[in-house]
Amino acid sequence: AASATSSATSSATPSASASATSSASAQAEPASTCSYQASGTAARKVGLPPSKPDGTATYQATIHTNRGDVVIDLLNSKATCTVNSFVYLASKKYFNSTHCHRLTTIDPYVLQCGDPTGTGSGGPGYTFNSENLAGAKYTAGTLAMANTGTPDSNGSQFFIVYKNSKLGASYTPFGEVVKGLGIIQNVAKAGSDNANGSGDGHPKEKVVIDSVTIKKT
Repeated sequence: AASATSSATSSATPSASASATSSASAQAEPASTCSYQASGTAARKVGLPPSKPDGTATYQATIHTNRGDVVIDLLNSKATCTVNSFVYLASKKYFNSTHCHRLTTIDPYVLQCGDPTGTGSGGPGYTFNSENLAGAKYTAGTLAMANTGTPDSNGSQFFIVYKNSKLGASYTPFGEVVKGLGIIQNVAKAGSDNANGSGDGHPKEKVVIDSVTIKKT
């Protein structure tokens, strides 16, 4: 059986075999303070998100792609600091004109995006802790953070699950697709170029994020 682990060259891609989970000292949600640690070279210099999130807000993200809009309800009350970072990066146009660089057509069934370099190793120049991992499930429509396989190595890369996945609870779920999942599923049907191994590579049908807009209520 083909393994769904990421290749050694893709240091920031999630691997389905990653056993790393966050420590038991997970903070209460919604969080009132967030900590972002400077780390690595920023693919686009945007600074650090604010340490005081708006934990009471409701956020909806629309990812505008070359194939249509994907609308996502962000789980601000369960992954406040993750949502705070995503909203911040969107406001800084960090995701504008970026390619979704990875598609897996075997479990985990994901389209991965959020790296302006398109290599799978780019990030925002900071990391932050994982959230919302207790009992985490990766059903179709889940939006979750990619990481390097070590705990609390979140940056800017995220993935959308387009078919129920058996991923272990190591990746912060922070949103649910409410419209446009079919767009991702159609891209998945077209397959990947298998650049990282069988069933894992760049999507054959290119997905470009034009911009991400946030609606706050």
